[in-house]
Amino acid sequence: MIQVLVHDKKDTVGVIVIEGVKAGQELTGWVMEDDSTIKVKALNDIPIGHKLALKDIGNGETVIKYGFDIGKAVAPIKKGEHAHVHNMKTKRW
Repeated sequence: MIQVLVHDKKDTVGVIVIEGVKAGQELTGWVMEDDSTIKVKALNDIPIGHKLALKDIGNGETVIKYGFDIGKAVAPIKKGEHAHVHNMKTKRW
């Protein structure tokens, strides 16, 4: 079962596509670009539609989703951690 959607191999975050992801859960992600799968362990409970870090992202680093720059980390984000407004922001403001 696919729990994480990843569009591009360069993405640093994927999108949770199921309800009820819990901390410690081993997740399977589908990388659309090359039809491959990845495994990532969730470090937090993550709601459907929210982002999961696919690699460690350092403070100030660019966050890539769907192959595009969607902002920057404002705190370190560990692989498997929930990536959202508490640890990333747009670069527009």
